[in-house]
Amino acid sequence: MTENQRTVQKPVTFTGRGLHTGVEVEMTFLPAEENTGLRFIRTDLKDKPVIRAFAENVVDTSRGTTLEENGVRVATVEHTLAALTGLGIDNVIINVNGPEAPILDGSSIQVIEGIQSAGIKDLKAKKSVFVIEERIEYIDQENGIEIIAYPDKKLSIDVKIDYNSKVLGFQYALLENMDNFVEEIGRARTFVFLHELEFLLKNNLIKGGDINNAIVIIDKTITQQELDRLAELFHKPKIKVQPEGILNNVKLNYSNEAARHKLLDFIGDMALIGHPIQGKIIATRPGHFANNQFARLVRDQIKKDRIKKKAPKYDLTRHILDINDIMKMLPHRPPFLLVDKILYRDQESVVGIKNVTINEGFFVGHFPDEPIMPAVLQVEAMAQVGGILVLNTVPDPEKYSTYFLRIENARFKRKVVPGDTLLIKCNLLEPIRRGLAHMFCQVFVGEDLAAEGDLLAQIVKV
Repeated sequence: MTENQRTVQKPVTFTGRGLHTGVEVEMTFLPAEENTGLRFIRTDLKDKPVIRAFAENVVDTSRGTTLEENGVRVATVEHTLAALTGLGIDNVIINVNGPEAPILDGSSIQVIEGIQSAGIKDLKAKKSVFVIEERIEYIDQENGIEIIAYPDKKLSIDVKIDYNSKVLGFQYALLENMDNFVEEIGRARTFVFLHELEFLLKNNLIKGGDINNAIVIIDKTITQQELDRLAELFHKPKIKVQPEGILNNVKLNYSNEAARHKLLDFIGDMALIGHPIQGKIIATRPGHFANNQFARLVRDQIKKDRIKKKAPKYDLTRHILDINDIMKMLPHRPPFLLVDKILYRDQESVVGIKNVTINEGFFVGHFPDEPIMPAVLQVEAMAQVGGILVLNTVPDPEKYSTYFLRIENARFKRKVVPGDTLLIKCNLLEPIRRGLAHMFCQVFVGEDLAAEGDLLAQIVKV
């Protein structure tokens, strides 16, 4: 059975320094109503702006996950989000009076224990679980990164890391049930290699750093003089290298703590999907950038699933744009104008039609004995209808053009032949940013889905 949504029972507050900014921050979790989601509020700024925890709001992954909405940011949110996900909390308002969440001990355990003390409350609404029905993958071959999700009856996450380090070696972590998150993953702290720590220190990038909240891995020979210098920087009387190849600043909570922390980070970044997931996920060398790209892929799939696969119903005798209106907006002309009417258009979607006749020039060679509309021209028809959608977002559409940049996940379900009327529907998958429009388009013939694909286009002033 699907579980109910959850929130915190009563407010709970945490204080600490931001890892990178060094700013002393107070972070308070407040109960929220069902379907609120996870929201940060910058209480230190005028009008207390809200930053929603969605994957598309991630703007920086270089040293953690940073969210931004309407020009306002909150950084290093991954450990906080992991704690909430691990406790099954779907809705909470997080008041933070600074630019970064406090690092605390470098894991999620303090947030977990604080919330457990405050209590967790079930809400009336059911959780909206996204069930993975087909393989979803993010692959970066150059860096050896793979994140792949498969259909399964439950959620499980495997993480594998290998940094070519003699100290760490190859590490593997597995979470087979989110109910085990607190015990198996929650105490896993962030880790840093000594050479990274030195670079960060020299560049004043970890102003709130303290070796009490990170495992420092010694990946090179180090003299006692260098150790003494580190001890002075972190206000420690003395530090030394333990046999495991780490500084004696902390004691490991798990033998494979680095891999478990990467799994913790992954869960925190997956909170930005906005829904719990059901499926098996295998992540090899994950990091915040890769995690975010994968989360965006999943969010795109959720949006596509909300767009009904069956053909939308429209009166084909009525339209809002005819061929003359279309030619005022698009630079295409016969025989390469592949949309005849626009039936519907709003800020997020558009529906157009293309009447396919034997008079099309491409049927001369494709194919003389079996005329079939080429798949590439079906894609072009989708792109032209999508162009009508994105040009609707600019004040003077005749002064702009759209350029087709990318097609992904294209699928062709049936042949398109003379006499078919194509009903083409395009939906924006995310708001247009920096002139880039990401759309999911479908082509229907009658009740049948003929083609679909993800299109990326750019709006350019001409």
